[in-house]
Order: sequence, then structure tokens, then C-alpha cells
Amino acid sequence: MMGTRGKLLLLAMAAVFSATTAQAGPVYMQTGGRTTQPVGHYEFCQRLPNECRQVTPAEAPVDLTRKLWATIIAVNNSVNTSVQPRTDMEMWGKEEVWSYPDSGFGDCEDYVLEKRRELIQAGVPAGDLLITVVRQPNGDGHAVLTVRTSLGEFILDNLQPKVVAWTDTDYTYLKRQSTRNSGVWVSINDGRADAVASVR
Repeated sequence: MMGTRGKLLLLAMAAVFSATTAQAGPVYMQTGGRTTQPVGHYEFCQRLPNECRQVTPAEAPVDLTRKLWATIIAVNNSVNTSVQPRTDMEMWGKEEVWSYPDSGFGDCEDYVLEKRRELIQAGVPAGDLLITVVRQPNGDGHAVLTVRTSLGEFILDNLQPKVVAWTDTDYTYLKRQSTRNSGVWVSINDGRADAVASVR
């Protein structure tokens, strides 16, 4: 007999499939050309160069199976609950230090790095796990993890307990890692605002 967790997973998957069908297929962010790499990521790459040399072939996004969806949910929940929020100034005495939250503390970029690391270990290609810089409605900068899948792109966020489609957030998307090279960043042409507002 199916347990509560299994039922919730099936409901979540049904919601994802229904939303995708309703919008006539998956919606992906429109990216532009190469742009500046965040200084925190640049310094992270200097410390751990292999993290920024991941090259992914030009392939279709990873297939979003029930197993993968369960893994995404589990990783998001685990990292959000195990890492305690702490600013870079509190931890390092300066801003924009990107690091793995091995101490159990971190800010938004650190949550993203850990989720990305765990999903890569679970077999998701690096090119489908993209650190993404956004602007919050209040104007503050923020980092989230974009997961590219066959059913569209989903956001893992330490400020949001649920994994949601990128179009279901209130963020303005600015730039993210390239799908081909983890050390390269590309701009995002976030032209969905008017279209999304018109259907709400």
C-alpha cells in the first residue's frame, strides 16, 4: 500500500505535468551572450578550479522522471533544513565569499553550491544545474539553482521550501552559468513579466 510520502510525490509530479501541459509545453529561460562572472564565483573558481572546468555536451535537458523529481525534492529539503543562514560578513568578515556550507552555515550562494554538488553526485549533468543570479521584488540580489529538465526549468531556493517552475517565481532573472561550461556565465533575457502577469 502506498504511503503518505509516495502519495505526496505523485501529487507533486501530477502538478508538474499538468502545469507543463497547460502552458503548451515546457518553458525555458531565454539566454543571451557571455556576461561577467560574479566576483564570488570567480574567487571560488580560483580556490577550486575543477569546479569551473565542467564541460557538458550540447544535449537535451535531463529527463524528469519520478525518481529524479524525488531526488530533487529530497536534496532541496535536506540542504534547506541542515544549513543555517549566516551572512558572509558574519562568517568571513567580508562580502561575497562563495563556499560549500561544510560548517553547517551559509548564505544563498552556499546553499546553491551544496544542492548543485549533491545533484551532480546523484548523476545530473553539470550543464543542467546552473547557479543563477536574480533580483528579488525588493531589489536585493539573490542566488538560486536552476535545474534544466525535459519538462522545463525549476528553481531550488533557500527562501522557498517548494521546488517551483522558474515562471512561478517573482524574481527577475539576470544571469546564470552556461549550459556548456561551468566557468562561463551568460545573460538572461527575462521577458516573461508581462506575459506571466497577463495570465494571472
